[in-house]
Amino acid sequence: MNKIIELRSDTFTMPSVQMKEYMFNAQVGDDVYGEDPSVNALEDKMAKLTNKEAALFTTSGTQANLLAMLSHCQRGEEYICGQDSHIFKYEGGGSSVLGGISPQPIEFEKDGTLDLNKVYKKIKPNDFHFAMTKLLCLENTHDGKVLPLSYLQEARKFTQDKNLLLHLDGARVFNAVIDLGIDIKDISVCFDSMSICISKGLGAPVGSVLVGSKEFINKARRYRKMIGGGLRQSGYLAAACSYAIDNNIKDLEKDHANAKKLALELSKIDEIRILSNDTNMVFIEVLDKNVDILINYLKNKGINISGTYEELRLVTHRDVSSEDIDYVIKTFKEFFKK
Repeated sequence: MNKIIELRSDTFTMPSVQMKEYMFNAQVGDDVYGEDPSVNALEDKMAKLTNKEAALFTTSGTQANLLAMLSHCQRGEEYICGQDSHIFKYEGGGSSVLGGISPQPIEFEKDGTLDLNKVYKKIKPNDFHFAMTKLLCLENTHDGKVLPLSYLQEARKFTQDKNLLLHLDGARVFNAVIDLGIDIKDISVCFDSMSICISKGLGAPVGSVLVGSKEFINKARRYRKMIGGGLRQSGYLAAACSYAIDNNIKDLEKDHANAKKLALELSKIDEIRILSNDTNMVFIEVLDKNVDILINYLKNKGINISGTYEELRLVTHRDVSSEDIDYVIKTFKEFFKK
């Protein structure tokens, strides 16, 4: 089999032929001057889509989250987040290094939420011994898990009552939208700001968008320039994101179906325990087998997966077909028959 089936992450998606044609036909200008029509169109589209006042195109979700932190918090202030959240664990400590903003992580609950009672106990008193708690950050989806709309509404009321701001790392928020069968506005209304990645399951080659109030986005735009994120003819990239938003959201249903099929069939293998299967992610535990040997076996068969210790993560996306999933299942079964 010549094709590589990439299950390490949905970041491995490639732009389609149609997307590339759309990109290369894009009208472009100088975005630092605010004159790139394709960037402006994407930002307008995302602001309207989320019912926010303004939006900002960024190179990545990490950059969008960093800009949100810098714009919401001053030096010596604090944000509360999940212990294994992307913002805290996988973004190089950017808000601390560049913004002097202190993190206060707490453990996630099994459903991907943060217990608001535990959050409450981490809010610092108004005392000069402590960093000033300013912001709560949630993640949707987290390990594929979708945060219930009722929980988001509860978190909104909680932060308003406690005089905190609320930011969503919505790297895979459209997976949540598809899973819940709702409009993205139903989620965005709960948050002061939200980052949305378009280069994962939606298939754009590069790009995320940060949404919020005009005042907030104006601040974020200044910080984007400060950290070297002011791009020039970035409309080619923005056009790819616009194409993805217009054409690829509904396709996430197929990714969820493929993940469900994968989890169901792998659960029939005695040496595998399904830890979770939500949206487009399957987490498995391998019993009584060397994980590295399994990973290398699959790689030699044209399948890439990732994991540590006995736990593995498999992520479906638009470049993995139902037939590819059949081949993956067959290959897993062959390995465990040995």
